[in-house]
Amino acid sequence: EIWRRLESNGLSTTEACGDVPRVILGSPVAGIAKDEIIDPTPLIAELGERFIGNPLLSNLPRKYKTAITGHPSQDVVHEINDCALVGVRHPELGVGYDLWVGGALSTNPMLGKRLGAFVTPEQAADVWLGVTSIFRDYGYRRMRTKARLKFLLADWGPEKFRQILEDEYLGYKLADGPAAPKPSTPGDHVGVHEQKDGKFFIGATPIAGRLSGSQLVKLADTIEASGSRRLRTTPHQKLVVLDVPKDEVEPLVAGLDALGLSARPSVFRRGTIACTGIEFCKLAIVETKVTAATAVAELERRLADLADSGQLPQALSLHINGCPNSCARIQTADIGLKGMMLPTPDGDPSPGFQVHLGGGLASTERDEAGLGRTVRGLKVYVADLPDYVERVVRRFVADRAEGQTFAEWAHAADEEALQ
Repeated sequence: EIWRRLESNGLSTTEACGDVPRVILGSPVAGIAKDEIIDPTPLIAELGERFIGNPLLSNLPRKYKTAITGHPSQDVVHEINDCALVGVRHPELGVGYDLWVGGALSTNPMLGKRLGAFVTPEQAADVWLGVTSIFRDYGYRRMRTKARLKFLLADWGPEKFRQILEDEYLGYKLADGPAAPKPSTPGDHVGVHEQKDGKFFIGATPIAGRLSGSQLVKLADTIEASGSRRLRTTPHQKLVVLDVPKDEVEPLVAGLDALGLSARPSVFRRGTIACTGIEFCKLAIVETKVTAATAVAELERRLADLADSGQLPQALSLHINGCPNSCARIQTADIGLKGMMLPTPDGDPSPGFQVHLGGGLASTERDEAGLGRTVRGLKVYVADLPDYVERVVRRFVADRAEGQTFAEWAHAADEEALQ
């Protein structure tokens, strides 16, 4: 009965785990946003229908993740997926996709690489199958710790990977293509945005991605009262309400706010995400959700002076993870926190974090994706987290050069400034 109810609402558990093509992540505003380059919805549907549950791909060396977007904000964290297609306009061939391969984080993070190939909409499904088949046929199987596609790409390089894709799996050459331009808007879709049909979608922010069942029921009632019956989630732990008539926008923004879902959030509420944590995950070492919510509230209060004076950065990401596996993408945050037990003077270990600083993806303020910096010995107890973040943000505001982002400052700063 559980499976029947899930599937009746378009939710499937098929290949949600295992050494198979897992989730195919699509833009939450696919087919909706006014500024969309290409709608990937038909492609994602084709991949799901042809390949999810297909024995041809049911025994990969390791898990395999896909991200596809046609939105210029590059909203699917494509740089950290095994295979990604990013919407782009070719100067001669029209709209299509830029192909990325070999991204993944966990304990050995690597960012995906562009193959420099332009993929037409008609080629896209076969190209995806080719990339996935290379992983099946050439991926490393002797050690699970080295079995992700990123290790094969690191050994081969993008040029060899593309050549084998074209020669052995496609049977034709792909056109060279341009890189997608740097996004001019954040990829979390927070705020009010116009749709193709003249209606609006509203991106709202829960605190650290957590919603209760009672909140969800109230949310459904609230958005239905505004004339909307569609809602999507994002890779940034945000909610996007679709199909809102213009005259219902402000009433709905107020209604969402009353539920604790802000469409105009503070920097910290917007930029903080957290993994499931020890409460529900057997791999986690420390608690994350309450820790994140506490940090957001404290930082909003403590740094109100910087926010009011306009000195606080417009965007600042704080990612909190309960273990080393990086479900909250700690290496790609301005401030990333990896859960661990830390020693104490009395000899009893206490929950805390190793700190990563200055990471980010293309859909953030960075010019290009990059991994965060670690400083030897830079760790913080859970109880001291708000103190640490306040201290390092104030130091950044005091020391930064004109126009310098937090990530740029964190990579250039002396270790002393990051303590």
